[in-house]
Amino acid sequence: MSEWLALAIAMLAACAVVVAVVLLRHRRAGADEDTDETPDVIEYMTMMIGVVYAIVLGLAIAGVWETRGAAQDDVFREAQALHEVSARAQVYPVEVRDRIRADVDAYVSYVVDVEWAYMRENGEISDRGTELLDKLRTDVATRPPASDLEAQAYQPMLDRISVVDDARNARGQNAGPSMPGVVWFGLIVGAVVTVGMVFFLQIRRSPRELILAGAFSALIAFLLFLIWDFDDPFGRSVSVTTQTFTDLFPTLGGGSG
Repeated sequence: MSEWLALAIAMLAACAVVVAVVLLRHRRAGADEDTDETPDVIEYMTMMIGVVYAIVLGLAIAGVWETRGAAQDDVFREAQALHEVSARAQVYPVEVRDRIRADVDAYVSYVVDVEWAYMRENGEISDRGTELLDKLRTDVATRPPASDLEAQAYQPMLDRISVVDDARNARGQNAGPSMPGVVWFGLIVGAVVTVGMVFFLQIRRSPRELILAGAFSALIAFLLFLIWDFDDPFGRSVSVTTQTFTDLFPTLGGGSG
């Protein structure tokens, strides 16, 4: 089942539950029950709960969106730095240049074809990717410059590899869900309380009120799904992809992202 189909089912289920509860409550209501007026205190509490929960939802969405944006920036830094290492190797002799570029290509191919799927399944980066990056660093660092051009390229290449290492570690930290369980507990309980307060407003079974109640519950379900989807920057339907790597290295990778 796709994530979007699951979302549609969840939203329809939320609507159905709310409408069913309203209709059942109206059928069981006593003949002398007054549904025309709602105590002021209930209206006030409903409003306050809705405002507080809206703030919590907004902060949660902003948090997961910021995490996803940071993950995307890290991927761009990693790919761009690798591209610069490959380009700066132009000043080296053919055999050295080809070895450095082969190291870069091997690392990029592994990240795109293997490690991306590994991150989705395990929530962390792989040891093999670290080994490939270490090999690239070793091949660059252990070959002393033999000319002025090589000397000018040597330190910037090492600096770019350090950027790759830093971005890679950041990518590993962002792999997997980032939202603490206690926050999810608060979001779900808050959703139940917020939707449940609708029934204290003594809504009737008129089409207008039922549509509004159903739409409100569906909106809450959608926002929770949105938070869940953004919570894992590399593992969900709107996750960060390998597009940056494939754009900078178009001849490499099978496009696993």
